[in-house]
Amino acid sequence: MPISRRMVGTVFVGGALVLTLSALAYPAMLGVETTSANQDRIIANTQFGPLTEADRDFVVKVRAAGLWEHPLGLMAMQRGTTPEMKEAGEHLVVGHARLDLACRKLASQLNITLPNQASPQQQQFVATVDSKTGKEFDATGVAIMRVTHGQIFPAIAKIRGTTQNSLVRQLADLANDTVLDHMTVLEKTGMVNFDANNFQQTTPPKLPKDQMTPPAPQPGAPVLTLAIPKGLEDLNTASPSALPSADVK
Repeated sequence: MPISRRMVGTVFVGGALVLTLSALAYPAMLGVETTSANQDRIIANTQFGPLTEADRDFVVKVRAAGLWEHPLGLMAMQRGTTPEMKEAGEHLVVGHARLDLACRKLASQLNITLPNQASPQQQQFVATVDSKTGKEFDATGVAIMRVTHGQIFPAIAKIRGTTQNSLVRQLADLANDTVLDHMTVLEKTGMVNFDANNFQQTTPPKLPKDQMTPPAPQPGAPVLTLAIPKGLEDLNTASPSALPSADVK
């Protein structure tokens, strides 16, 4: 059944209510070290510069994003109904695998504990998309992923503009490149309703903090790694280049 523009626009709006109700059913989960209200507080002085609460939270959020978008990308590669949807899945998988590798290296250098599971809200995103089939699978996946990428984009810019830690700046640079690439390939599917998307970005569901916090890893558990599927090792996931000045009218 062909999917209408109205369906694309309402998938995430209606889905937000489902996600809110479903997320509330989760039991309280222990998050990765509760942070103070002062995000500028320096928690460590390192050879790469001071590390703040905000810096550490950013690293954890980058890790958590890969833990749900990587498997969702694999699903899109396998179940997407159009070449554009499958391409978006490839970029999600490869981009987050590369970003996660950088994140894990940085975390080991800055002594940051990383989660091995996404937050309950993020796990519900995956479950919601997984429950759909055909064109509805495509539309639901694009709606959720485009909104979440749009929400994290300004957060990356804020960290990049304020952090004094050189490793966090490098991670922010890579995250910015990756997220821009992902937004671009999601838009290429032709299923992004920008009115609905912008509403969801600026009016997210109000969830308890524990539903938006990745659970702490089990003591001694190995750090989960995100793999690049064979044959996609050379996929270009750099952000799209700006138009040459001569082409700007």
